[in-house]
Amino acid sequence: MPNHFPILIVDDDPLLTEILSQSSLLGFPEASFLQVHSTAEAITYIKSLDGYGPKLVLLDCYLQDRENGLDFLAFLRGNPETRYLPVVILTVSQIQADIDNAYSLGASSFTIKPSCFNDWVAYLRSLRHYWFKTVTLPRIRFQKMA
Repeated sequence: MPNHFPILIVDDDPLLTEILSQSSLLGFPEASFLQVHSTAEAITYIKSLDGYGPKLVLLDCYLQDRENGLDFLAFLRGNPETRYLPVVILTVSQIQADIDNAYSLGASSFTIKPSCFNDWVAYLRSLRHYWFKTVTLPRIRFQKMA
């Protein structure tokens, strides 16, 4: 389906997918979300893909894991197959060092999590406008990794 826009969410908040799914009905109806809760889960998911996967990653910097979200970003940028997969940092952090680290590791953008439903809808409308309507994304075909 040409209007389908799969998004991988790497975030340990168990309610985030529900928030995104509900607000996307108004803000980004083409989006579908798959959430993993840790860097290890995210790497396992990416390595298991065979064919087309997510067109965008929403990544939290801070995960309740021994590795943080930026470790997953480094993994993506270190693999030729995933080097150009767009990664949007979606976090509560506004610490300049986190922002600088994310961009130095190859983040496509750094965004702050909205605080209410209407702000989530607006956030998703912005994502839709930019990532779905404005830019041309690379077509990444995944192959199972060892």
